[in-house]
Amino acid sequence: MYNYLSGGFLAYLNRDLLLGIRNKSDLIKPLIFFLLVSVLVPLAIAPEADRLAELAPGIIWIFAVLATLLSVERLFSDDLQDGSLEQMLMSPNLLIFPILGKVTAHWLMIGLPLALLSPVIGIWLSLPTTAVLPMMLSLAIGTAVLSLIGAVGAALTLPRQGGVLIALLVMPLYMPVLIFGSATIQSAVDGQSWTAPLSILAAFLAIAIALCPLAINVSLRLAKNG
Repeated sequence: MYNYLSGGFLAYLNRDLLLGIRNKSDLIKPLIFFLLVSVLVPLAIAPEADRLAELAPGIIWIFAVLATLLSVERLFSDDLQDGSLEQMLMSPNLLIFPILGKVTAHWLMIGLPLALLSPVIGIWLSLPTTAVLPMMLSLAIGTAVLSLIGAVGAALTLPRQGGVLIALLVMPLYMPVLIFGSATIQSAVDGQSWTAPLSILAAFLAIAIALCPLAINVSLRLAKNG
């Protein structure tokens, strides 16, 4: 079991992290998008602190969703072009651990940095300090769900490499994550308990970990045969 884990999850995790570090532009673009848009939005609306704090949960989560969508398209397309995807699909086993390794690498390069950058955006948007921890936790958990769901969309559209098509496929599934992610922050802003919406996000993550790799496995094999 350990050999399968190390040869699957850890191997693809390390491989994709190294590739991401080498292709820094693909890694930085979504983060710059998240920062720039979050900084520019307050300049286009009422700059009052109360108004910004009221809009901040939705602003932060909408742009976290868009930043994830910008990067998820290439999750499998590069592997298809260099032949490594075909090599991975030669295994008769379920590709659960390799897929989870690739998605985890994507989250470590996109989702986790978004969560770590969010306090800066929160301060800019006049969020109270009591909302910073809930915001970071909701983004850390929620972006992991977004990466898993986005990977399903990337696998389904792999031969066509359609960014717009991926967005159309995954956006309905992104909506619950967006709703409960922003609700976590909003509850903290309002001084209410934020553990309930965060627990729902954690439940979404557990379900996504269980189901999304299976869907991705089937989609990749269909793409290979098609």
